[in-house]
Amino acid sequence: MNNASSLPVYEDYDVLDKRDTPSWDDATRTVIDNRIGISDEPAWCTPEQWRTLRALCAVIIPQADDERAVPLAALVDRKIAKGKSDGYRHARLPALQDAWRIGLAALNDESMHRHRAAFSDLAERERIGLVQALEHGTLSRDTWQGMPPQLFFTQRVLHDICTTFYSHPSSWSAIGFGGPANPRGYVRMSFNRRDPWEARETGTAHGGQTMREKQRAR
Repeated sequence: MNNASSLPVYEDYDVLDKRDTPSWDDATRTVIDNRIGISDEPAWCTPEQWRTLRALCAVIIPQADDERAVPLAALVDRKIAKGKSDGYRHARLPALQDAWRIGLAALNDESMHRHRAAFSDLAERERIGLVQALEHGTLSRDTWQGMPPQLFFTQRVLHDICTTFYSHPSSWSAIGFGGPANPRGYVRMSFNRRDPWEARETGTAHGGQTMREKQRAR
């Protein structure tokens, strides 16, 4: 199994360089422009929910505070605001908005009960400990209103936060993913072959060279 230090790095790659190429049509550009133009503020969350959601996102996917950081909480908030489901949900979970409303309130209540401080005000170690308790299903305050905490973690927290993170072009650039390819498409589909406009591995996270850098496009 690979560890983080052996993963490939694409330090010079920016998927947005494809914006005005045949890889993206107008519809794709509009969707992506809206995604990267989102303001880092809530559309659905109350101020307290927003602080809790931001802190929760930072535990699930920590990010460097730079210009390529994904506005993760804002993107999750927009998904909740739309109330658009994934087409399925676990029978023991309420609808999307209700699940997040209950879950954020209950997580904050658990924090107040255990640490006498809001979740967003906790130190990183305390936040992680509370999220681990959420993952293991050991939280049990009445504020969960019968919603299983462990299911909320797996079906909503992990699902919504992680899929949202990897829907953003900054994440695509980081993992060397070229995103949509419409109308041009991908041409060289065989193993260890790449189209000229695809990402080129520049090394690994610990500074070494990758075993295969896919230097040639055939």
